[in-house]
Amino acid sequence: MKGSIYIFSNGELKRKENTLYFEMEEGRKYIPVENTSELFIFGEVTINKRLLEFLSKSEIIMHFFNHFGYYVGSFYPREHLNSGYMILKQAEHYLDHVKRVQLAKKFVEGAVENIKKVLSYYLNRGKDLGAIIQKVDNLAQSILMCENTEQLMAIEGNIREQYYSAFDRILDNEDFIFESRTKRPPKNRLNALISFANSILYTVCLGEIYHTHLDPRIGFLHSTNFRRFSLNLDVAEIFKPFIADRVIFTLINKNIIKPQHFEQKTDGIFLNEKGREFVVREMEERLKSTFMHKGLGRHVSYRQLIRLELYKIERHLMGGEEYKPFITAW
Repeated sequence: MKGSIYIFSNGELKRKENTLYFEMEEGRKYIPVENTSELFIFGEVTINKRLLEFLSKSEIIMHFFNHFGYYVGSFYPREHLNSGYMILKQAEHYLDHVKRVQLAKKFVEGAVENIKKVLSYYLNRGKDLGAIIQKVDNLAQSILMCENTEQLMAIEGNIREQYYSAFDRILDNEDFIFESRTKRPPKNRLNALISFANSILYTVCLGEIYHTHLDPRIGFLHSTNFRRFSLNLDVAEIFKPFIADRVIFTLINKNIIKPQHFEQKTDGIFLNEKGREFVVREMEERLKSTFMHKGLGRHVSYRQLIRLELYKIERHLMGGEEYKPFITAW
C-alpha cells in the first residue's frame, strides 16, 4: 500500500520527467512517486501547473497546512474511481431523512464504543474512570432516540466532553492538563495535540476516500455544504479514539513530546515544527502498524482498516450488507 510524504521545510516542489523532487537550502530530495499516495505540505512550498498535472496523472493528493498546523485545503486530482451511480446513492441517503439519520447513528455509535474501549483499557490498569464510563453509558442510551443529526451531534459532543475529562487521569502529567476542549486556537498543550492529531486523521481519511467510489463532499453525520469535505469527518469519528488519541498517549507517556515543542502565538498554544514532526512520525507509525482482523482472519494495517471501512459504507449505500462500524478490541 502506498504511503505519505510529509514536507516541513520551505522550498520548491518540482517535476523532472517522471520523478518528483523537493529543492531546499539543504539540497535536493527525490520523492518515490510509485510509492506515494499523498503529500502533506507544512512549509512554504512553491509549486507550478506542470507539477499539478503530474500529480493528477500519478493520482497523488496534496494536503496543505498553515503555519499553525491547521488544515487549509487539498489538491484533489480528478477522481479516477468516482461513479455517477455511487454519487446518486450517496445523495439518495443524504436526502432521505430516515436513511441519513440511520447511517449517522452508526458513526456516532462506533465512536462511542471505541471511546468506551479506551476508557475500559485504562480502568483495568488502575485509573479511576468508573464514574466517567457510567456517564458515557448513560449519555449513549440517548443515541437511538435521536431524530436528527443535530441531536446526534449534541449527544456525541457531550460524550466527548466526558471522555476528554478522563485524559488528565489517564496521563497524570502536570505539563499536559486538559481543563476543557478548546479549538481555533487551542488554549493549552493537550488541546493543541488533539487538534493537530485529529487534523492529520481527517486528511488521511480524505486520502483513503479518493481510492474508493465515494464522493468526500457528501457526508451524513456532518452536513454537506459549500465549504468543505464532510464524509472524511464522519469516518474519522470512529478512528479518533484508537488512532489519534493513542498516538497522543504514546507521545506523552514515552516523554517524546515535551513543553519545549510548543509555542505561544496570538491567543493560543501551538506545536512548533519539531513538535509537529514528532506527531506526524508517530501517527505514520500507527497507521502502518498491523493487527489481526478477526473478521478477515488476517493482519491489516490501520490505514488499510480505514479503506475497508469505506468499502463497508459503499456496500451499505448500494443496498448490500448493513453498515456496522469497526470496534477495536481495546
